[in-house]
Amino acid sequence: MKVLVTGAAGFIGSHVAEELLVRGHDVVALDDLSGGFADHVPAGATFVEGDILDEALLSELFETHNFDAVYHLAAYAAEGLSHFIRVYNYRVNIIGSMNLINLSILHKVKRFIFTSSIAVYGPNQVPMREDMTPTPEDPYGVAKLAVEQDLAAANRMFGLEYTIFRPHNVYGERQNLGDPYRNVVGIFMNKVMAGLTLPVFGDGTQTRAFSYIRDVAPAMVDALDNPKAINETFNVGGDNVYTVNDVAEVVQDAFGNQVGVEHLPPRQEVMHAYSDHSKAQTLLGVTGKTSLKDGIETMATWAQGVGVRKGKPFEHIEIRENLPPSWQALFAEEAIAVGSAAK
Repeated sequence: MKVLVTGAAGFIGSHVAEELLVRGHDVVALDDLSGGFADHVPAGATFVEGDILDEALLSELFETHNFDAVYHLAAYAAEGLSHFIRVYNYRVNIIGSMNLINLSILHKVKRFIFTSSIAVYGPNQVPMREDMTPTPEDPYGVAKLAVEQDLAAANRMFGLEYTIFRPHNVYGERQNLGDPYRNVVGIFMNKVMAGLTLPVFGDGTQTRAFSYIRDVAPAMVDALDNPKAINETFNVGGDNVYTVNDVAEVVQDAFGNQVGVEHLPPRQEVMHAYSDHSKAQTLLGVTGKTSLKDGIETMATWAQGVGVRKGKPFEHIEIRENLPPSWQALFAEEAIAVGSAAK
């Protein structure tokens, strides 16, 4: 098939693109490199640097390539930060998605596969199941749910087939180690390699089921040829639940460097978030096979080859009230860096 993968220079997107290529599909990889890296795009893909908000570029791509399927992974995926970047969050995560859905309808794309998030569920719903009523509590989850609902409406009106995946706390090779606002495993690894303490919001007893990328990406590609995945929504990821403190310990062990933990004031977040995967196991045969220890050790080997990375300054903060103090300090540092660069 001819497949468009958005966010293909990013973390999950690059692995999905790679898996599609391994299975013989023709991949066009689209990414604006705001959070990804060009060297993450797998060899064999046609790379296009561009933004999902660029309607003219998207129209040209759809006209030129006549896609059979779209894997939409481009997003700014930061749940906690989304409270403070509401317009940016909705513009990228909703309007950008609508651009792609419109063109998929107009060009008769056979399947639209969307990467959503367990953020749609909200608090106090564990284990999270696909038949639960979503009650997202942050703008990121609201945006993901809106796109899910729009895909269902597009299917009813125009027959656009879709599959929705709700992965959770995915980690592994090619994660953006330099992003200080999301992806706790990557943040911890970057800190350990720099010899710095690991920042933990609150007491670290928040629980998550961490998911290794090489369990998640193949499952998402499996759905392309599986009729049982048509117009369905699936949780996908790890089954075992860990605290953030557990993860901090495993990361330090993987590097053999006990840098310690710094507990920061708690932020507003869901305390316990993990999913039931029985639907994906029954219909798709998907299982989260990699243990946290093995997955983190593999990622640590990759991270040591990459080294410490510094993220790009984030310039889209709209509201500073109630920002966690550690983020306030980061934004102050970034503002100084941007000002210096402009001189």
